[in-house]
Amino acid sequence: MSALELQSVIAPDGSAAGHDPRLCAEGLLHCYRTMLLVRAFDDVALKLQRSGRIGFSIPNKGVEACQVGAASALETTDWVFPSYRDFGVALYHGVTPTEMMHNMFGNDRDSARGRQMPVHFSFDKPIRFVSISSPLGTQIPQAVGAAYAMKLRGEKHVALVSFGDGSTSTLGFHSGMNFAGVWKAPVVFLCQNNGYAISCPVEEQTASESFAIKAKAYGMPGVRVDGNDLLAMRQATAQAVARARRGDGPTLIEAVTFRMGGHSTSDDPTRYVPKELVESWAKKDPVARFERYLASRQLWTKEQGEALYAAAVEQVNAAVREAEATPPPKLESIFTDIYASVPAHLRRQGQAAFELAARKGDAGAGAGKFPL
Repeated sequence: MSALELQSVIAPDGSAAGHDPRLCAEGLLHCYRTMLLVRAFDDVALKLQRSGRIGFSIPNKGVEACQVGAASALETTDWVFPSYRDFGVALYHGVTPTEMMHNMFGNDRDSARGRQMPVHFSFDKPIRFVSISSPLGTQIPQAVGAAYAMKLRGEKHVALVSFGDGSTSTLGFHSGMNFAGVWKAPVVFLCQNNGYAISCPVEEQTASESFAIKAKAYGMPGVRVDGNDLLAMRQATAQAVARARRGDGPTLIEAVTFRMGGHSTSDDPTRYVPKELVESWAKKDPVARFERYLASRQLWTKEQGEALYAAAVEQVNAAVREAEATPPPKLESIFTDIYASVPAHLRRQGQAAFELAARKGDAGAGAGKFPL
């Protein structure tokens, strides 16, 4: 593995001579369907936000191969410490669009019961997908600590932590990398270098020749991968996961990719991303590239692709209908999940909250009596 050479598997024409993806036809198609589901969820979420039905979303267009390729190398017993641009990791392992959409609406079936922003998912099954947080890099030392705990217990699980190029400038990145190297923790660092940390371009983020090269200072290998090549991402992640599971320690993967939308729905990328750069990366679309690979294996036609995408959109739309029809969290949920028995001071606060809500005409307050 090299920290400077860009590793790829799928050629621009879709060929992958001599490469064994170690996936059956159904496995390859599952990767493809997941990428389409990410794109459909992305598109629907943007429309929901623009129409005022949800408050926020994070575009994933252009980075689907990073997410799905890496996810395909993990076991469901492994741990994921994601960034907020990792829809595909959850979807690949069987989290449903409906479960994710409950979070987007912050309703009563949201795993966080409306206490998190949209896109801040958390799932304990079918994969251990730790709660997303907004501050950059905070998940990195958390992943290292969890990985070290696995090592101390003698478990053979691995933690994968995903973050953007901007997070490499945080204390969490440096302290996490340092401890992981010292402890030989079974953790895989996945840096999705998508060109910009909000509006800050990579060249203003670091003076290093690459992000992968930073691994050397911490005593671990670093590898630079074509992030728009799903099979290259799967291969590099599988090698890093195997290394971690053997007890040989961590690896830093730099996935070179590009987000084709804004940092979030609150962002206007046309103000800082050159049009020519967007056009050049559009020609490297990871979904289209994987389609050419599947076609070379006689697993894809344009008609099949269109039908599968239409099915993905309908699945997401069905998730929207269910999530939008689900009521918001009950007022008393503000006071739950903390104590087995509500202490006196919180009971007084709860009663005051219900009395105020009743005076304001909130139907959820009933007659104004605190129910806990």
